[in-house]
Amino acid sequence: MKIYTTVFGRAITTSVVAAAVAVAPLFATVTQAQAQQAQTLNGAGATFPQPLYERYAREIRKKLPNLRMNYQGVGSGAGVNQMINGTVDFGASDAAMTDAEIAKVKRGVILVPTAGGAVSVVYNLPGVSNLKLSRKTLPAIFSGQIKNWNDPAIRADNPGVNLPGTPIKAVVRADGSGTTFIFTNHLSSINPYFKGRVGTSRAPKWAGLNNVLKAKGNPGVANLVSRTQGSIGYVEYQFARENKLTAAAVQNRQGQFVAASLQGANAALSNVQFPDNFRVFAGDPGQGYPIVGLTWIMVYRQYPNAAKATAIKQFVNWILTDGQQFNDDLNYTSIPASVRTRVINTVNSNVK
Repeated sequence: MKIYTTVFGRAITTSVVAAAVAVAPLFATVTQAQAQQAQTLNGAGATFPQPLYERYAREIRKKLPNLRMNYQGVGSGAGVNQMINGTVDFGASDAAMTDAEIAKVKRGVILVPTAGGAVSVVYNLPGVSNLKLSRKTLPAIFSGQIKNWNDPAIRADNPGVNLPGTPIKAVVRADGSGTTFIFTNHLSSINPYFKGRVGTSRAPKWAGLNNVLKAKGNPGVANLVSRTQGSIGYVEYQFARENKLTAAAVQNRQGQFVAASLQGANAALSNVQFPDNFRVFAGDPGQGYPIVGLTWIMVYRQYPNAAKATAIKQFVNWILTDGQQFNDDLNYTSIPASVRTRVINTVNSNVK
């Protein structure tokens, strides 16, 4: 799917300042209206943005000491289910809730984009440090068509590299996962066989994989790849960096082999256009690092009391103003200033 809009990241620094000024009256109004008693917001969902949300939780108390945020990284699927069941104050997912899922929430839902980022293809293959995987090869590995590391297709991508003849051990998520959604959405966008065999899903069946290993959350996949020789998996870029995992360079639509990076994610997401419900999917970007996606928190339109509704508005206002400065620190893209203003207006006007 092709999607278009303004540029993410450092290129929009000037407009970010302008947007912060533009929304300042809204933020000030919410701040002045906050309840005097401390409010705790409990959220759960995606592990893709977990390092960022944990940073948000620490930083927001410096600006709003009466507001505490607790976040559990339990996977996007679980985050959506908890949102539907009403067991959290906000959910989080890298696969935005569908219309059918939103319809199950009697209190209504607003999707709040918070960041974007890359999904790294990580592997454990001693002696191979610069693996390249083409648009033909990567989907074939994760649909079971390529089963051994010295397959002719992998050798063609990596001339002169001594690849072992051992089986490929694919490491995938055991839980419903937005990271899996981003990964399978890209592979489905570039390969018809993968689309028909596995498809785009938070929890695909991985038909055709003989040596599949499963782990819970991005931390689980990162840990399993790090200790399993001959394995290959996918994790959010920051988890790959934190765990010092070796990552493959993957081929983008322009034919370039690109390593995951913040710069590459910014380039890939530079033409994203957000519709009124703020739900978009970047299946096969035209440039940059190709396996990228956005992540959202989901907030209710109706809360049980005014104090909780006010706390949610404060929370969203802070994330989309002061909070965005921490995205770059943890290698996540920022949300464009113009989109942030639209989201803040939507939340301030509709959350009750």
